Amino acid sequence: MKKDKGKTKKDEGVKKLDRKTYDAELARLHGELVKLQQWVAHKGLKICILFEGRDGAGKGGTIKAITERVSPRIFRVVALPSPTEREKSQMYAQRYIPHLPAAGEVIIFDRSWYNRAGVERVMGFCTEQQATRFLERVPDFEKMVLESGVILLKYWLEVNPEEQTRRLTARIDDPRKIWKLSPMDIKSYDRWDDYTKARDDMFAATDTPWAPWHVVRSDDKKRARLNTITHLLNSIEYKEIKGDKIELPKRKIGKTYQEKNYPFKFIPEKY
Repeated sequence: MKKDKGKTKKDEGVKKLDRKTYDAELARLHGELVKLQQWVAHKGLKICILFEGRDGAGKGGTIKAITERVSPRIFRVVALPSPTEREKSQMYAQRYIPHLPAAGEVIIFDRSWYNRAGVERVMGFCTEQQATRFLERVPDFEKMVLESGVILLKYWLEVNPEEQTRRLTARIDDPRKIWKLSPMDIKSYDRWDDYTKARDDMFAATDTPWAPWHVVRSDDKKRARLNTITHLLNSIEYKEIKGDKIELPKRKIGKTYQEKNYPFKFIPEKY
């Protein structure tokens, strides 16, 4: 995938999205995601969303923005660890298939079967023959997934090298983010060109009419999240399910049971 030769939003001097605007738009989109959630449960839809991209591209933050106001019983995030020795001996797609959605579920993969086209290939965890074979076969696999009634959306978050460096560096001294910087991230950091070639090969082989890749400019995290959620909502037909207005019933406290004076062990109130 070649970079645009024209001016980018950054080149055009687009201001950074302010927090107030971002929060307002995100709240509105969260409301729409709840409507989608209700529609998915009502219609028994099966939705599978893949997020791929380089380390530091913003996959985790985007997924969190999608899921923070919906039910984890319907929107489930799958982030598989490194395969076990047993899993390494299985058919490659076998460890991912059990996580595909059933009726009424939205499954979000934080990295997916495309590990074979990316980190596994670049870091030598699979052979070139295995990676090539994967790229040849995955379009047919995804066609079978779609034919089973699954709505499949594939997102690639594209970040530039300077922004990736800034984000990875910021993780080093931040106790909230240091866990995100794995030894593999460090080893992968100087393989930019290798990952670029792997990405390009992946797109050439798997950007199909039935399962296309949707690319998100992710140098601006806030815009990336809002744009991704908007695209997600526009990609799935859903309607708002109107229900009766909810009213809380009157409560009877202390009329059917008298609370005991139990010596509760309250935690220290430091704040």
